[in-house]
Amino acid sequence: MALAMSFFVSFVLVSINFGYNGSFFNNWFKIWSQAFVCAFLGAYFFPVQINKIMNKIKFTENN
Repeated sequence: MALAMSFFVSFVLVSINFGYNGSFFNNWFKIWSQAFVCAFLGAYFFPVQINKIMNKIKFTENN
C-alpha cells in the first residue's frame, strides 16, 4: 500500500509543481524514492502508536 500511495501522490505532485518537461522522470523518481521511505515507515509505525492511544480511550454506547 505504501508503494502504490507514494507512487501516485508523488506523480501528481511532481506533475503539478514541475509540469511535464525533459527532467520530469528524473525529478519524479528522486521524489518518489524519498516519499516511499516516508510512507513505508509511517505505515509501519503509525498503526502501533494509534492502537496504543485507542486502547487508552474508553468508548461507550448509548442504548
